[in-house]
Amino acid sequence: MNEIVEFLVRHGYSLLFAWVLAEEAGLPLPSAPVLLAGGALAGTRRMYLPVVVGLPLLAATICDTLWYILGRQRGGAVLRLICRISLEPDSCVRRTQLSFERRGAWALVIAKFVPGLSAMTAPLAGISRMPWRRFAFFDALGALLWSCTYIATGFVFSTRLERALASLSFLGGSLLALLLTALGGYIVWKWLNRRRFLRKLRIARISPDELKRRIDAGEDIIIVDLRHALEFDAEPQTIYGAVHMDPADLEEAVEVIPRDREIVLFCSCPNEATAAQMALRLQNRGITRIRPLAEGLDGWRKRGFPMQGPNEAVETT
Repeated sequence: MNEIVEFLVRHGYSLLFAWVLAEEAGLPLPSAPVLLAGGALAGTRRMYLPVVVGLPLLAATICDTLWYILGRQRGGAVLRLICRISLEPDSCVRRTQLSFERRGAWALVIAKFVPGLSAMTAPLAGISRMPWRRFAFFDALGALLWSCTYIATGFVFSTRLERALASLSFLGGSLLALLLTALGGYIVWKWLNRRRFLRKLRIARISPDELKRRIDAGEDIIIVDLRHALEFDAEPQTIYGAVHMDPADLEEAVEVIPRDREIVLFCSCPNEATAAQMALRLQNRGITRIRPLAEGLDGWRKRGFPMQGPNEAVETT
């Protein structure tokens, strides 16, 4: 046990900075235990409290700033990359967009406390062209409140935490193995949760090539762009002839959706999550001729198929 404590004292600052940086980068590594440990060690005066507070703030703001810049430059592709790195179910992109739409800049503060949303809000702020100063203020405020919540808890209960560690001294080196096993179990749980989510989205899809052939053949197909308004405004080009609708509006219009025409839904989220979920919902309500587009908008664009510019877009809200 003493070896573990000495390791934390010796490398605690580097570990604190690197761990928070990794979580903010999107890796499935929860920082709460490390922040609690840092606060507890500061409470027993084995680490310097201002540095314990400053390092997580620095790590979070550095990483979030990079995501913000990438969001401005690369758009929605950055969100999808983070979603894959973090092992979050692919609906996390949509959840982040909805949270950002409701709360605006305050989403940067609240998201720090919500697993799966923290790394998403910074690039989304860049995608929505939030002013840099506004982003920097709310992001730093969120990082400070989030880190200080755990650090202060560890600081206040440092004596009790030290006693709890002492009571586990009989485990010796096995405690480190136990902690690593718990971390590994957490990552496996996240991976299984993602696989479970993907199984729910099993539905027949239409490929971009098939859709293009059927359009060229003159078939009357309804194509619906389900991207969130923030992403649509940032990248307004869409599949030629597509109508842009919010998923909620589409579901409310179920009674007037034609049953005798093929309907193709697409989005730009990983694994076509939004389009597949909506297609399954509408199928359960009697709309049987409906399929999500495999590979989404990216697959269509990658093949160089015709796109529709913002001035030509027909948007339904």
